[in-house]
Order: sequence, then structure tokens, then C-alpha cells
Amino acid sequence: MTIAPVTSTSSTKPLVIVTRRLPETIELRMQQLFEVRVRESDTMMTPDEMKAAVAEADVLVPTVTDRVGADIIAAAGPRLRLIANFGNGVDNIDVAAASARGITVTNTPGVLTEDTADFTMALILAVTRRIVEGAGVVPDARWSGWSPNWMLGRRVSGKRLGILGMGRIGIALARRARAFGLQIHYHNRRPAPARIEKELEATYWESLDQMLARMDMLSVNCPHTPATFHLLSARRLRLMKPEAILVNTARGEIVDEEALIDLLEKGQLGGAGLDVFARAPDVSPRLIALARQGRATLLPHMASATLEGRIEMGEKVIINIKTFTDGHRPPDRVLPEQD
Repeated sequence: MTIAPVTSTSSTKPLVIVTRRLPETIELRMQQLFEVRVRESDTMMTPDEMKAAVAEADVLVPTVTDRVGADIIAAAGPRLRLIANFGNGVDNIDVAAASARGITVTNTPGVLTEDTADFTMALILAVTRRIVEGAGVVPDARWSGWSPNWMLGRRVSGKRLGILGMGRIGIALARRARAFGLQIHYHNRRPAPARIEKELEATYWESLDQMLARMDMLSVNCPHTPATFHLLSARRLRLMKPEAILVNTARGEIVDEEALIDLLEKGQLGGAGLDVFARAPDVSPRLIALARQGRATLLPHMASATLEGRIEMGEKVIINIKTFTDGHRPPDRVLPEQD
């Protein structure tokens, strides 16, 4: 299937509007290929600025922090034919509304798998071994020397790790966790291939409820969709062991954050490591208080933050744009979910 190439009345090159600053090498490469407009400041566009951008662009390059909802898409001009998301997910874009307007949506899958898996394993270790809490002791001159009962964490080896979402990142995490002696358990829409289960010695749980009740650690690695919104509801969170920990490097909306906070405040959960939040960049003051008490580790959406990963994401964006504007199906096209 071919797609009619983008045409621009102002230039022989398509006008590409980028909502945030990207790595310099990516911006320079884009400028060689397209007519590019990049914001001078690395700040989020306001809704009015976003509407102005889609009104004149041939291609919009948003990031995961940009909400491209039906209202923004309704403001699109006749030239907008492609939304090339700089990000793995597309929960920030109303794909159905875009499709209804004849606008193609692409993303950058598979680029950040290893980086996110590295970070998730590090966050598991940080929570269980109190690494972030301990890292502040020496600089703050609060260390008076070694003591047998001071700053005790929990052993990782031999524990059960439940992985919610056994996709690329979940599998990559499981490989790392096995090296640390963790037992691998997982819940997914369907079982992983037999060869993967054999390699990881992984146990599939069809029932998420039953898995939650038996895990020492839980890692959230599924995408955010309408079906996974508050998948970890208050009821499900209460199923977890009181000494268990929860780590989330996926999306904040998957977890009922208020219910999680309640359990942590009451001491009914062993701890949490969060790289994503329900209303980022705003973080609940109650979560911040828990972090200061050593009961939560909070990080600023860093799981995919490597220079190599960001460059590879940008290269994928460029390939998607170039393929599309040449009249072909882009390799990372995203279709609306079917009911």
C-alpha cells in the first residue's frame, strides 16, 4: 500500500514542527531533509500553541509529554498528514481521531527496551537495598560509622518477581533479574512463547489477582491503554504482601496512585519505586513525604534517558517521516485499537 506523498505550498520540503528540543545530531539531520521548525526553549507547548502548530504543519513531531487529543486534531489544517511521535507509546495521541481525519500516526518501538530494563532492575535494587536513601547520608554528614542494625534492606536473591506485561521490556527485565537470582513470574494477555518461558524458567499466571498475592516484588511493564487504566486498582493492591515492593517504569495511570499511597502510609506495603506518576510532572505531596521517610523512591521519568536511546528514537522518527513523505507506508505506523 502506498500513501500519497506530503506536499507543501511553502517549500519543496515538508514542514515538520517539533514540539520539544531533540538531540542536536537529530535536529541537524532533520534540517538537512525537511523544512523544520523547533522551539527555542525546551518547554511543553500550550494547547493554543499546539493547535497553531497542527494548523500549518505537514508533519507534527510530538513527545510523550504532549497531549494530542481530539480537540488538537480537530484544529489540524489540510496539510497535516503525519504525527510522528518521539516515543515508544502513543497513549498521548488520540489515534482514532487522527485516523478519522486521514492522519497517519507513528511511534518509535523497540529502541528503549534495554535502557528501560537496565533502569527497572536498578530501581528494584534501589528500593530493596535503600540505595537512594543511603546515598544522602554521607554528603549530609549523617554517618557516624557502621552498625549491625543500621540501614538494613532486603535480600534480592531467591525472591519472587512478578512482571506485569511480558513484552520486549518485560522479557529484557526478566533476563537481568534471573542473573540476580530472582524467580520469574508474569501476567500477560497471553503466555509468552514456550522458548522464552524455558529460557527464563518463567511461570505464567492467567489470574493477575493470584499472582499479586504471592509476589515479593512487582514490576509494571505494560502499556497504558483504556484497558490498563488503574489495572492495579485499590482492591488489587491490597492483595499484595505487606512486605512486597512495587516498581513502576511504565505509565503512572496504570496504578491507582492514591490507593498505593494509602497502603504505604499505613505500612501495608514494603515500599515503592516510581519513575512515573499519575499527574506528572506534578507529584503528590504525600508521595514526597513518603520518599523523605524512606518508604518510596521517586525518580523523574529517567528510565529511557540515555543519549544513545534518544538518538535512536530520533533516527526512527526521521525514517518514518522520510518513508511517509516519499509515498510509502512508514515502518512504525500505529493503527487505532479495534473494539
